[in-house]
Amino acid sequence: MQKKEFVTQKSERLDKFLTQQMQESRNQIERLIKKGYVQIDQKKVTKPGYKLKPKQNVTLHLPQAPKSTRGAVDFDVQSVYEDEDILVLDKPPGVVVHPAPSVKEATLVDWLKQKGVSLSTISGEERHGIVHRIDKETSGLLVVAKNNEAHRKLSEQLQNKSMGRYYLAFIEPPLKESVIVDKPIGRNPKNRLKMAVVEDGRASKSAFAKLLLSKNGQYELIGAKLFSGRTHQIRVHLHSLHRHILGDSLYGFKSKGVTIPRVFLHAYILYLFHPTSGKRMEFTASLPQDMKDFASRHFDMETLHETIDPRGFTSYFDDAERLWSTAAAFQTKSRS
Repeated sequence: MQKKEFVTQKSERLDKFLTQQMQESRNQIERLIKKGYVQIDQKKVTKPGYKLKPKQNVTLHLPQAPKSTRGAVDFDVQSVYEDEDILVLDKPPGVVVHPAPSVKEATLVDWLKQKGVSLSTISGEERHGIVHRIDKETSGLLVVAKNNEAHRKLSEQLQNKSMGRYYLAFIEPPLKESVIVDKPIGRNPKNRLKMAVVEDGRASKSAFAKLLLSKNGQYELIGAKLFSGRTHQIRVHLHSLHRHILGDSLYGFKSKGVTIPRVFLHAYILYLFHPTSGKRMEFTASLPQDMKDFASRHFDMETLHETIDPRGFTSYFDDAERLWSTAAAFQTKSRS
């Protein structure tokens, strides 16, 4: 357990003092205090509003990632980028990001611990280092925070949308046009395993871009960009359009004789601002082998590689933005 020690200079609240000393959010500091990680003159204090006096010794114990009680880590993860603050990974399909009561197998967090990676501790006991997540069956990019300051700044970027991802997916049937879907998402009232578009759900917005049709016109490679971060958001919004990601039987995909091993959704491009330098960074993860194998059977691969060239990828969403702006303007005019 890492230990930080301070000496007070004036009378003030404990949570305010530690927030200033650690440069963390007040909520994160309050959580550590309430869990008993703070001592004043060697006595444990659990009240964030405790009134400090001058020349008191304040000790903050930062918890280390606990050892896993789940199964052995039998997978490896490709590192795309690493420095003192962040680690960018290309998660393989089939790997759960962090532990949960229902998760029995080893997770990405277990892999990180096994590798001895320094991890932030402000997301709770089971989510050390995890700033954002992707579903078990989804492959692709995510960033891990190696210290609390990096975690705080990356979390702020998630909130203000200066950090985000572009996805690739194989769907059927093809989209009629590139489109932005703005529909609220909540728990499916008829199936607790699913999410759904519901009237009282949380505001959710996704952009979908048409990219490339398969040789027989049955399947389509599309791009997706999220403007919010709801559970199963891409899958739910596509379902609302009566489209399905290949392999996504939970949201309506039917096999029709073709074997799809998992949901063919891949986090392709990740962009963010480095939490220390402030430099804009962008990372790309090529299609995993199972999606490549499917593409080689059903798509012209030369055209596919040209289509997903990262240098021009974001331009595919221009049509969706244009159609969205036109539709929004029409609705505003109709209401007036």
